[in-house]
Amino acid sequence: MTDPLQVRAGERGVIRLFALDLPPEQVTFLREPGALAQVLGVPALDEAQADILTPADLGDIGLSGYLVDGAGVPPGQIAPDAARLDARKRPVLVLRSRAFDAAATIAPAPGVRLIGTYGETLPDWGGAEPIASASARPAPVSPRARRDRARRIGGSVFAVVMLVLAAILLMVLL
Repeated sequence: MTDPLQVRAGERGVIRLFALDLPPEQVTFLREPGALAQVLGVPALDEAQADILTPADLGDIGLSGYLVDGAGVPPGQIAPDAARLDARKRPVLVLRSRAFDAAATIAPAPGVRLIGTYGETLPDWGGAEPIASASARPAPVSPRARRDRARRIGGSVFAVVMLVLAAILLMVLL
């Protein structure tokens, strides 16, 4: 099994759930820019891919319901931990692997502990049939070549119009 605190380059579909056993003011501070990266011991992360939650705020849905319905974790993965997750009262951090744009090693500060690692349900693109319509086939001429040709034609038309106007102007003046 791989180390759950190792984030592979290009990793997608992994959710890491951390317990935030910290004083309330420190949990509030984690919402400041750069604070999450600091407490996780990583150089940087996309904070839009991290959610700090207090399970009591989730109401009847609970933490397990949030992970299933809100984060796309298959119910079968959550089932063994559901009672433990729903019993949690202290804040948690839901961290998606999309928060990292490179490989990283998470080294959590004291008071931040990994509860579990779960996989999101990812779409299966393998079963899609190729599109056979004519509009889906590549164009014989690239868009850049078409623009270049249109510019040359437009420039030629502009030059001809200017020459005609210059000729008319010369005839009127002479």
